[in-house]
Amino acid sequence: MSALDSLIEMGFPQNRAEKALAVTGNQGAPAAMEWLLAHSDDADIDQPHVAPQGRRLCDDAPSSPASEPGNTEAAAADVAASLKCDECGKQLRDASAAQAHATRTGHSQFSESVEEVKPLTDEEKAAQKARLLQTMQEKRKLRQEAEKQNEIEKEKIRRKSGKEVVDAKEKFESQKRLLDAEQRKREMLEAKKAKDEVMAKVAADKAERAAARQQGSAAASAAPTTGQNRAGATASSVGDAPPVKKQYSETKVRVRLPDGRAVVNTFQASDTFAAIYSFVGKQVTTQFVVKCPHPPKTFGSADMNVDLKSLGLVPSATLTVIAQQGQR
Repeated sequence: MSALDSLIEMGFPQNRAEKALAVTGNQGAPAAMEWLLAHSDDADIDQPHVAPQGRRLCDDAPSSPASEPGNTEAAAADVAASLKCDECGKQLRDASAAQAHATRTGHSQFSESVEEVKPLTDEEKAAQKARLLQTMQEKRKLRQEAEKQNEIEKEKIRRKSGKEVVDAKEKFESQKRLLDAEQRKREMLEAKKAKDEVMAKVAADKAERAAARQQGSAAASAAPTTGQNRAGATASSVGDAPPVKKQYSETKVRVRLPDGRAVVNTFQASDTFAAIYSFVGKQVTTQFVVKCPHPPKTFGSADMNVDLKSLGLVPSATLTVIAQQGQR
């Protein structure tokens, strides 16, 4: 708070406060208050402060008739000597004093009075000074308490905001961990499903070969007796021959995309990995890599021209697409 605001807050009129600060060289509110108390009875207390100037030629001009002593006394007889507060009866020296009184008490009813206000004694000036100092200290204390309370409220808001940020971050991390766990669970289930499909196809192939061997044995048993040696030799050669591995011309590939969707497509066993990479590129817009969860493998540029059979992706496979930063 400025010195001018402090003086106005203590009840001094603004024009007197500004004049006191100018006269005391803006040395602060205490010095200006001392000057105001010492010069409260001056006739020109309410006149604006004029900086000292040198002697001017016009200062020697003759005085007007209105400024003669006789005329001044005659005019003063018709002018009110003071103002009186109609609400509390206090005699006030002039309009500025009435304004200060209204600021302090809230009274608004004043009337002119011919009774002259006596100048303040030294004891009254000292008492008024002490009262003003006490008022200023009380208001300063109230202002400091208000500022302290304001700082406390700001600190509470800051801590609450910080806690909300921390809670939001923890919630986000928790949700992310749950999503990651669900993603891993889906990948494991898909890998297990793909493995089960492969094992089922292998078992079907074994059953098919076993049925073929049984049919060959039955045919050999039903042959004529004269051809038993030849049939026996044929059955023996069929039974001893190693099982023929089934050749697959197609493969069924299941792809898990970054957004959680699963797409399935059929490729030729002779297709290169570039065919799968092109298929995935039509599904996503960001850069990506393709991984095989079981057995673990990350496909790179060296695999683009390798056929799917050589990569172990026949007769079926489950792949996972991992998105990376940046647009393709």
